[in-house]
Amino acid sequence: MNKQKICIVGDGLSGLMTALALNKLEGLEVHLISKKNKYFKDKRTTAISASNYDFFNKVIGKLDKKLFWPSKKIDLFYETKDQNTNFLNFSEDNKNLMYVFENDKIKEILIKEIKKKKIKILQKNINELKDLDGYDMKVLCLGRSSKIYQSIVDKRSLNKDYKEIAITGYVKHNLRNLNTAQYFFKDGPLAILPFSKNNFSFVWSVDKDFAQKDINLVVKSKICEVLKTKKIQISNQQSYPLTLNLKRTYYKNDILILGEGLHTVHPVAGQGFNLVLRDINKLQELLKYYTGLGMSLSSTPVLEDFTNNRKSENIITGIGIDLTHNFFKQNNLLDPIKETILKNISKNNTLKKISKFISNQGLAI
Repeated sequence: MNKQKICIVGDGLSGLMTALALNKLEGLEVHLISKKNKYFKDKRTTAISASNYDFFNKVIGKLDKKLFWPSKKIDLFYETKDQNTNFLNFSEDNKNLMYVFENDKIKEILIKEIKKKKIKILQKNINELKDLDGYDMKVLCLGRSSKIYQSIVDKRSLNKDYKEIAITGYVKHNLRNLNTAQYFFKDGPLAILPFSKNNFSFVWSVDKDFAQKDINLVVKSKICEVLKTKKIQISNQQSYPLTLNLKRTYYKNDILILGEGLHTVHPVAGQGFNLVLRDINKLQELLKYYTGLGMSLSSTPVLEDFTNNRKSENIITGIGIDLTHNFFKQNNLLDPIKETILKNISKNNTLKKISKFISNQGLAI
């Protein structure tokens, strides 16, 4: 039987991981399509859960563990009038809660693995869906704003403009034992994500008007205040607008949307790429089942099954992150009530266990 052909359109982290994951399945021939003359350095980091790190290990043989910085402790702080109150801690003694990696370095590893597996790479610009004729299935990993999606999805997507920007960058420091942390400041949430002994990345979500200030000076001042040191060096600082987009339509005929084009969420909970990896894992699982039965892709409900399995979790998680973000936004009337709630959260071990489980495994277990 001839192999069935699947094309993955897009060579970002989502596209590369999808190509490698599906290439492991027998009976499929995977092609990766990337834009011509397109290359830019993604000088950001990404945090993934322990279960998604295990998925990386399954997809890539002999994964270089040095590229994934582990964290056994995560501290959450809330800004009050007098101080930053540590209202919740997640910690493990014998296993890691999460891992942080540099996007550029992991992308290089994924590309090397694709070449090693001899996955066919085609460089061409896709302007219309008919440019993908000849494939049994098409998976679009084109980011959040591709116009091609308009011919696939209906208008019932959940959309929200946060009117905020995420400021990101790298920080070099000489502090000891710096933990992963999330600070809920009145200006907006700030995440600190160590990715080596003396380096961490940050993501600070602030109002768009914030950019009118001397942004470099304000960012350095805030981080120095948090760490109680002046000896830091900031590099690779950039910013991008924040939106919520949760699509209700996942596919049309034999075309599936995957990655940020399917769900874009606020970075406050660090769940964006974790959702993508769970999507890829489920797609691989369903394709393995149907191809294992010897069925042609065109005769299977694989994309319908994928949608039914993943849409609820993606939407619930996206809305939950949105509610979390709204809860921590400054509100003079509600702030005293929030402080009371947060003081009691730290005493609730059951809530800790539930939160840890959802962050690691998702909802669809």
